[in-house]
Amino acid sequence: MSNKTIISIDAMGGTNSPDAIIEAIDGFFKSHDDVIFTLYGKKSIVLPKIIDYNFPENKYKLIDSEVAISDEDKPATAWRNGKNSSMRKAIEAVKNGDAHAAVSCGNTGALMLTSKMVLGSLEHIKRPAITAIFPSINNKGTVLLDMGANLECNESHLFHFALMGICFAKVILKIENPKIGILNVGSEITKGRELELKTYKILEKSGLNFHGFIEGHDVVKGNIDVLVTDGFSGNIFLKASEGAASTCIDLIQSSIMNGGLVTKFAGLLLKSKIKASLKVIDPNKNNGAMLVGLKGIVIKSHGSASADGIYNAINTAYTLVKNNINAKISQELEIFEEKGTGLNFVDKIKQTSAKILGIKNT
Repeated sequence: MSNKTIISIDAMGGTNSPDAIIEAIDGFFKSHDDVIFTLYGKKSIVLPKIIDYNFPENKYKLIDSEVAISDEDKPATAWRNGKNSSMRKAIEAVKNGDAHAAVSCGNTGALMLTSKMVLGSLEHIKRPAITAIFPSINNKGTVLLDMGANLECNESHLFHFALMGICFAKVILKIENPKIGILNVGSEITKGRELELKTYKILEKSGLNFHGFIEGHDVVKGNIDVLVTDGFSGNIFLKASEGAASTCIDLIQSSIMNGGLVTKFAGLLLKSKIKASLKVIDPNKNNGAMLVGLKGIVIKSHGSASADGIYNAINTAYTLVKNNINAKISQELEIFEEKGTGLNFVDKIKQTSAKILGIKNT
């Protein structure tokens, strides 16, 4: 590959494809002169959109891919029948060294399974996870994982997520010693399912910067740097938070537009400040989740993301490539292993779990 950053795009994924994707790429061209895009999609649909935006010919390639993975496809079905799909070809470009990162707005389950099968996992990682920066009022953000890749987990998996989250926070948030929390129904150490209780004991004994249990409403305050949970709970938390944020934005806009003359005038005066404040909770601003733990960079965008949201997902991919994220994650994991607080640490604890955990081991 050249010195350019090459990003492969699944042009058929998501509800707003390919229009929003092409618009986002056009915007990225205008702000970055060191990027080349390889788009995979139905040429008959995608090419006319590219022509409308007059992409520079030396900055993109379009590979015809007639098969598109739908949101209704089950992951296993998508893997079996999606050999020539735009999603799979975009991921294979990373595997083959033809791209530095892949971006897709498509089916999350299919994207994760396909990425795992094509790229494989980093050493020491048993289960890759979906992670992104969740917004907080201190503008620092919190690394959240898992956001939906692993619906059923055990305490070992959550410990792995914590380690990957620490590495991600060190690289992206530039935090030297990230503080870890576990998403739970209460902050008391006696609350929660067996999964959370076992994970608490493991992290408590790990020597890591463990803060304890965190309730959902406390995450946005930015009290912790890494929040770990299973994919089922993490996805519900994420979607509920995004829904609340969107509703908040709609209510404020509606109140201003439907108010009296004074309200509208005040809204006009405060428009820039309100807009800047709401950006913190705008799902499109924080769009772009990494499938962390894979031997390659794959970014999942919201399926319904706007052009602005997809732009931010592409920018996430670009930033992670520039930061050489996977090499740094691997280095961090090796350090944990050498210190004896790595992935084998969980197995050591499990051997004496009856004494340490005080809970029946599974």
